[in-house]
Amino acid sequence: MKPTTRGTLAAVVTGVAATVGAAAPAVASGTVPVPVPLGGVSTALGTEVPRLGAELPLLKPGAPDGPRYVTGRLLPDRALPQLPVTSGLPGLGARAPLPHLLGEGFDHVDVDSPTGDLRALTPGLSSDAPLTAPDGGEFGLPGAKVPQVGVLPPVLWTGADGNVGMGPGL
Repeated sequence: MKPTTRGTLAAVVTGVAATVGAAAPAVASGTVPVPVPLGGVSTALGTEVPRLGAELPLLKPGAPDGPRYVTGRLLPDRALPQLPVTSGLPGLGARAPLPHLLGEGFDHVDVDSPTGDLRALTPGLSSDAPLTAPDGGEFGLPGAKVPQVGVLPPVLWTGADGNVGMGPGL
């Protein structure tokens, strides 16, 4: 194997290992922090700039409820089951400096919205065939009936929270 190929392979393996190592804590906590680096802007302009950061939640699909068999129906109750999904609302953290109008120094405005729980169910489908169950009175043949189809609506549960505040200093 050539040295250039060996070096390229080592760089790819190192990059993959770094990505997996960085992703493991995010998967364990359920959110991915997204800092906004503005330190260079503060140094270049010689002034205070806002501090920004966010948290993006990871989607976690759950196990769907299987079809439910009901006596007297040919098809199961929920032919297309609803899939539960849990996640969170994105979080935001911002802190902006407020300069004093008549003096030296800064105060700050702080906006904080932590991640909130979010649970959802995808739409589902329930249907029944246009035939009844076989009947002993009609030589074991099924009878005709009106077909039934129902759409199970999506469901969403969540609660948002946030704080806004002002204070002295940065």
